[in-house]
Amino acid sequence: MTEAPVTLSERAARRIVEIVADEPENKLLRVSVEGGGCSGFQYKFDLVAQSEPDDIVIERDGATVLIDPVSIMYMGGSEIDFVEDLIGSSFRVNNPNATASCGCGTSFSI
Repeated sequence: MTEAPVTLSERAARRIVEIVADEPENKLLRVSVEGGGCSGFQYKFDLVAQSEPDDIVIERDGATVLIDPVSIMYMGGSEIDFVEDLIGSSFRVNNPNATASCGCGTSFSI
């Protein structure tokens, strides 16, 4: 198996496991890239029950993240992290392909 084009931090994996613990069906976190946001593209996070046949599947410490083939083109080499700071706690994608991002870290441009 080759290395995943996107990695998941230990903090993010731990938080995903906590979130899905109370979910009866939706145990997988789907991360996708959509047009919009203040910088052109934005990340979307959804809990889903199953993967699609062409999904990239990333697993770590009991957490599973799914990324569709179109989104992975924008996210290659990224790390999905979970951060807690003064403005709150959230998943954050550290994307080396992004040339600019907004202050809150949820949108970016390439």
